[in-house]
Amino acid sequence: MRLVIIGSGFAGMYAALSAARLRDIQGVSPEALEIALVAPEPTLVVRPRLYEPKPETLTAPLLDVLNAIDVDYVQGSAETIDSKTRTVQIVAAKGARKTLPYDRLIVATGSRLFRPNIPGLAEHGFSVDQLDDAIALDRHLHALAHQRQSAARDTVVVAGGGFTGIEVATEMPSRLRAILGKDAKPRVIIVERNSAVAPDMGASPRPVIEESLRNLGVETRVGVGVASLDKSGVTLSSGEHIASATVIWAAGMRAAPLTAQIPAERDNFGRLLVDRDLRVLSVPGVFATGDAARAACDGIGNYALMSCQHALRMGAFAGNNAAAELLGIPTKPYHQEAYATCLDLGEAGAIFTLGWERTLKLVGAEAKKTKQQINTVWIYPPPAERAAALAAADPEHVGEL
Repeated sequence: MRLVIIGSGFAGMYAALSAARLRDIQGVSPEALEIALVAPEPTLVVRPRLYEPKPETLTAPLLDVLNAIDVDYVQGSAETIDSKTRTVQIVAAKGARKTLPYDRLIVATGSRLFRPNIPGLAEHGFSVDQLDDAIALDRHLHALAHQRQSAARDTVVVAGGGFTGIEVATEMPSRLRAILGKDAKPRVIIVERNSAVAPDMGASPRPVIEESLRNLGVETRVGVGVASLDKSGVTLSSGEHIASATVIWAAGMRAAPLTAQIPAERDNFGRLLVDRDLRVLSVPGVFATGDAARAACDGIGNYALMSCQHALRMGAFAGNNAAAELLGIPTKPYHQEAYATCLDLGEAGAIFTLGWERTLKLVGAEAKKTKQQINTVWIYPPPAERAAALAAADPEHVGEL
């Protein structure tokens, strides 16, 4: 029997760990239940940190962990999924192709930034969506130091005032001063189509966020969108033109394109609809997890968000349940009633909220310590030691607050 997991992000990593944990508990050998993880590199990109400096350092190796738990790493990119023949076509190095059969498949392919067809966005826009994007932005920011001082050089426009946009914008003043000199006076502007920044955060934390933006000197343009980009900067839907050498797109996410190959219903974000065990509806043998799945967190109408917080736990349940089906034992319905948000606000600290209503619990330096703990410890892979790695993957405890 073979369980194939596509993706080495938070959901894919914990799917592999949890499946291996259940296999170990049941006393099944790796030969009897093969677990294979497919990804271009055996690396976890710590995506929630890509707004930070030195993004090239924000990865964690997975190969030693996978070897410790007897999970086979298959290097390559999944190009085609055939759910009828239960095979995955993989493109490996130098274009070599191979077919990997599966008995159960877990789609953990994550998400991608949604880039609309705005004139000039592809040519002139930056992002922190993927590792290569964040590295390109970082190189661009350092190259600004070699340009003559001007309003455009010193101005950064962040398109999108949601979670990612705010973290990018509030980190930017200190990043630019580190590059351009402590006497530099960078100008950072958030552009948000909604009537307020942080539109999904709710009334409790928003005043703190807005005050932090003011204290950092971050400007906002709300109720407007980006109409076009060119070499000189960005033009807004209001007609305002902002001279800027750096426009960062941070508005909207979609499930990775590979999910479209599964013949099943999807939501507006491209996520596959799944049942409480994270099985893809109407497609036998296929599970989806993390940003690839629209999954109910509880019985009162809350659904998992595209976040590492949900991906970690969803991955653990998907891995457990796919392995359980193959081993003929009961599955464990996914549930994640507890929900927290921790938003970095750069030199202004952070905010920490609890519950779906986002009740404010910590602010400033105290919340910043929690954010740093999350970013540097909690979301990283477990030790590459078999017992510790397997123990960390109990789906009932992964992601607990």
